Amino acid sequence: MSGSESTVRRRVVVRGDVQGVFFRDSTRREAEQRGVAGWVENRADGAVEAVFEGPADDVEALVEFCRSGPARAEVGDVEVSEEEPTGLEGFRVR
Repeated sequence: MSGSESTVRRRVVVRGDVQGVFFRDSTRREAEQRGVAGWVENRADGAVEAVFEGPADDVEALVEFCRSGPARAEVGDVEVSEEEPTGLEGFRVR
């Protein structure tokens, strides 16, 4: 590993019993601990959608976190898509 890790961006849609179980707040905490930028929000269809942008290893760790979520979440399906990084800063719950 050269130490100059590339920035990546992933959009994640998590379906299942994922609203009202602190999914967004837990995701924000994980992202801030790893220095990953982006956002997370509840969707009208009951899913949680998030965008993560940062070092590849940290972004992948957040995608993995979304596959199980916080303790009370019951994740049924996780859809991950690759996007071009846009230079996001900070992480927020929308």
